[in-house]
Amino acid sequence: MRIPSDVDREDRVLVNLTARQLAILAVSGIVLYGGWTLARGTVPLLVYLIIAVPIGVVAAVLALGQRDGMSLDRLVLAAVRQRMQPRHRVAAPEGVHPAPEWLTSQVAANDDTGAADGSQVSPAALRLPAEGVTEAGVIDLGSDGVAMVAVASTVNFALRTPGEQEALVASFGRYLHSISAPVQILVRAERLDLSHQINDLREAAPGLPHPMLETAAREHATYLDQLRRSTDLLRRQVLIVLREPVRAAGPTDGLGGASPLAALRARRHANRGDTVTESALRSAETRLVRRLGEAIELLSPAGITITPLDAGQATTVLATACNPDTLIPPSAGLAGADEVITTASEPEDEPSLRTPRSRGEPTHRAAPEATALDDWEGDDL
Repeated sequence: MRIPSDVDREDRVLVNLTARQLAILAVSGIVLYGGWTLARGTVPLLVYLIIAVPIGVVAAVLALGQRDGMSLDRLVLAAVRQRMQPRHRVAAPEGVHPAPEWLTSQVAANDDTGAADGSQVSPAALRLPAEGVTEAGVIDLGSDGVAMVAVASTVNFALRTPGEQEALVASFGRYLHSISAPVQILVRAERLDLSHQINDLREAAPGLPHPMLETAAREHATYLDQLRRSTDLLRRQVLIVLREPVRAAGPTDGLGGASPLAALRARRHANRGDTVTESALRSAETRLVRRLGEAIELLSPAGITITPLDAGQATTVLATACNPDTLIPPSAGLAGADEVITTASEPEDEPSLRTPRSRGEPTHRAAPEATALDDWEGDDL
């Protein structure tokens, strides 16, 4: 039995066409034939062909055409669904309250069209697949289960001997054969920020034992600064995403995925809003940790090191995936979109605690107490 390279490809039912394509063509043909049956007594054949031929061509293009491996009918449905969704979304897990009446009336007064619809003023709540990240780095996907992200090191395959290359392929093949749940291997490129290394070079340059070393360090820092400003520096990162469903997945029919009845049954279960119990969530996390340990053990003979990400690093990866072109490197210290940011009071707003001093009185300034940071800096230098 020949297995295609694209295992998600739908089964060919008749004349090298899938069931979805046959349904679209059959429905279009029945509609056009029924229309001709009803209108042939009043409408000439040429006039009806002028109307029916474009409809048939559009139906054939939607059924047979593809774009990036996806059929055009699915793309059209996705475009219609995206068009019907709200344009503005905000991070509000509790839901977005409608705009107050005084605000909508003010907008209507300033708007020439006079539209005062509250739905046009208030945005919709943003629903993301990830609902939260635990301290251990486990990503909560709600009813879809849990996931964990790990960083994988790379191996130089081209410089190995043929025997070593076969050993690497065999080791990776053993890991692929052991997979029993969804695993995603993601190779991505991210911006490389050299500001920290440049600052370290410039701070450490005066403390070097020789002037030539200091000059070389400063020149290297200048070169890195010029390289950062003139070039878009990127680095490649390999991520392994392990996902574990909370509920047991049903069987799939064929290479095309679940059957229509199974998809309808899954949609009914989703509409019921079944809550995920704590025991099911803990068992899913346990299975996820066990699978991560298996990946570490099976890939270590190939020289691949798997390092799981903690909560801050996993949050950074998710933020970078949502906004890869940001100029600000995401970190765990950044505030979330739904967090309230407060500022401290200005110094001039606080009452002065210092007593006035006479003109002839000498100034005595107490030395600051030594802190652990000062001791660390002194030891480091």
